[in-house]
Amino acid sequence: METIDYSLVDWSRAQFALTAIYHWIFVPLTLGLGVIMSIMETIYYKTGNPEWKRITQFWMKLFGINFAIGVATGIILEFEFGTNWSNYSWFVGDIFGAPLAIEGIMAFFMESTFIAVMFFGWKKVSKGFHLASTWLTVIGATLSALWILVANAWMQAPVGMHFNPETVRNEMMDFWAVLFSPVAINKFLHTVTSSWMVGSAFVVGISAWYLLKKREIEFARKSILVAAVFGFFGTLLAAWTGDGSAYEVAQKQPMKLAAMEGLYKGNTHAGLVVFGVLNSDKKSYDDVVEPFKVRYAIPGALSVLSFRNTGAFVPGIQDIMNGGYKMKDSKGNTITALSAEERIVRGKVAIQALADFKAAKAVKNDSLAAVHRATLEANYDHFGYGFIKDKKELVPNVPLTFYAFRLMILIGGFFLLFFIVLWVAARKKMLQNKWLLWLSVLTIPLAYVATQCGWIVAEVGRQPWVIQDIMPTFAAVSHIETGSVKITFFLFAILFTVLLIAEVGIMLKQIKKGPEAAH
Repeated sequence: METIDYSLVDWSRAQFALTAIYHWIFVPLTLGLGVIMSIMETIYYKTGNPEWKRITQFWMKLFGINFAIGVATGIILEFEFGTNWSNYSWFVGDIFGAPLAIEGIMAFFMESTFIAVMFFGWKKVSKGFHLASTWLTVIGATLSALWILVANAWMQAPVGMHFNPETVRNEMMDFWAVLFSPVAINKFLHTVTSSWMVGSAFVVGISAWYLLKKREIEFARKSILVAAVFGFFGTLLAAWTGDGSAYEVAQKQPMKLAAMEGLYKGNTHAGLVVFGVLNSDKKSYDDVVEPFKVRYAIPGALSVLSFRNTGAFVPGIQDIMNGGYKMKDSKGNTITALSAEERIVRGKVAIQALADFKAAKAVKNDSLAAVHRATLEANYDHFGYGFIKDKKELVPNVPLTFYAFRLMILIGGFFLLFFIVLWVAARKKMLQNKWLLWLSVLTIPLAYVATQCGWIVAEVGRQPWVIQDIMPTFAAVSHIETGSVKITFFLFAILFTVLLIAEVGIMLKQIKKGPEAAH
């Protein structure tokens, strides 16, 4: 760790963030648009109306363009675990690799199999079989997201594992605990339902463009009605599962929650910030500068959201750093929180115990090895803190996390009202208002901004950890040349930008061409 090259860490993080951001441009549209086109085909199956088949085939074509490019970026993302994050892959590969392998074996093959029937089987299989293939393609894509999100959730809150000092690797002990951890369930549901919002905004925006051009009026009206209803329920579910995710963050990652709220000094009846402007003069968690220039909060709301109790104490950044407050451990017992210094000391004890264990095993002194192993296990919950040089590294980027969280919530609230208005307007055939149609077109990028903000909150807010409390990000990076990472960063940036331009270009061409006769 003494020789770690922090520029290598920064470039590796930048490259992974670049790949993930580009990948997440394509994935939410696949998940959201996939369900919408499946609903449309279900209506066609039920009614036999060929107009619904025509509508389905148009959106399916756009789904296919997006799906192909999304797969390309996703494959690169998985390879980066091996090329740029090999220490991480070695340390937890036995756990992290399992959901990724299942994703490849089950979900990806499921998508690959049925997507061919979906695109080329309209005249070759029955209506029922084709409908089933469409739904199975979408379910396969959603299951792919499930396994990726299970892996990510485990990094945020490790469960179902133990550390084996013989191999210096973490090993899975309980697969079901990993799969069904509350963090994983909430993360999966929140991510998928927010993707439904993206798909709905996409369909609504393009359909509104047709109405503005006075083309495909009935096609556009029906598409907007389906997307608005689906988008409303998707946004409502995203709000509900977002509350569940925030609750889990409060229990498992209190520092992230404090950063999300700009909360430096904890208190009971803690208020939820509905509007705030952070004070840029605040440079450190322990200075005397006030954290906000402007702050409006709902009294007690943060305590309720965090612990379902208006009188609950919500720790701030200073409390987490200084310790001494009462909290629940993973077994539900009330304990006194340790300070950052105490956790760093215990982390160093754990690291030294691991080294002593290996030395004792090398000379075949099993009794001494057992003593060091016991010391290691007693302090393993603080293992990652032993790598921390300066306790201030434990505080994530507060402004970025705070504003990204506020922007995500603001856009989510807007979409909830927006879809209600569109739902009513579509039912009463009042979609001729140009301001509403232009607003519909312009809201497409807003949905993407909201989902990207969600990932910024999740990933920036958990720093400095790649695995919460066990492994800091800088310890996970591969020891490769920084120049190699820089070169590949720019190559990927060019490649992904070209792919994105290609996708947008192909889609625009198809949109301008419009839906064709059902075939």
